[in-house]
Amino acid sequence: MVHAQTITKISDKRQQIIDTAKNIILGKGFAAVGLNEILTTASVPKGSFYHYFKSKEQFGDAMLENYFDTYLEQLEIALSAARGSVKARLLEYFNVWLLSQTSDTTHDKCLVVKLSAEVTDLSEAMRMTLKHGTDRVINRIAVCVQEGIDHGELPAHLDAKFVTNEIYYMWVGATLLTKVQHSREPLECAMASMKNRLSI
Repeated sequence: MVHAQTITKISDKRQQIIDTAKNIILGKGFAAVGLNEILTTASVPKGSFYHYFKSKEQFGDAMLENYFDTYLEQLEIALSAARGSVKARLLEYFNVWLLSQTSDTTHDKCLVVKLSAEVTDLSEAMRMTLKHGTDRVINRIAVCVQEGIDHGELPAHLDAKFVTNEIYYMWVGATLLTKVQHSREPLECAMASMKNRLSI
C-alpha cells in the first residue's frame, strides 16, 4: 500500500515540473524546450521524469489540463455575480486580458495562443485538450453573456453562444497579431469591436 505522504510528494513534484515548464514553454514553445532544461530548472533529477509522465506528449497534455483548470477557477471568480454588473464583469475580464497580453512579462501570457499552431500538428491528445479547454472557457463566458441578456443589460436579440464564440475567436486572433506586430492595436481593436457588438 502506497503511503499518503508518498502520494503527496509525487503529486507536489509533478506539479513543480508542470509549473516550471509552463513558464519556460511560454517563452520558447513546446518543441524547442528539452526535458533536461525543464528538470534542471525545476531541480528534479534528470532520470526521474518518467516517474511522473510516460512521455513528453503526456506531460504536455497534463500541463494544458492544469492550465485550463487554473484558468477556469480564475474565470469563475472574475465572472461571478459578486463582481458587479455583467457589463462591468466582461469589461474587466477582457481588460485584464488586454493588459496581460501586452505586458513585458512571460508568465501571464496565453498558453492557448502560444501552443495552438504548434502542438495541434504534433499531438492529437494535446489538440483535443486545447479544444475541450477552450470550449469550457467559451461556455463560461456565454453563461455570463446570457445572464446579461436575461437581465436586460445586453441586447435581447443576441444569441449568447454565437456572440461569445465570435468574441472569443476575435480575441484569440487579436492576441496572436499583437505578438506578431508588437503592438496593442489588435487587442484594442478587439475591445472596441466587442463593446460595439454587446452595446456596452
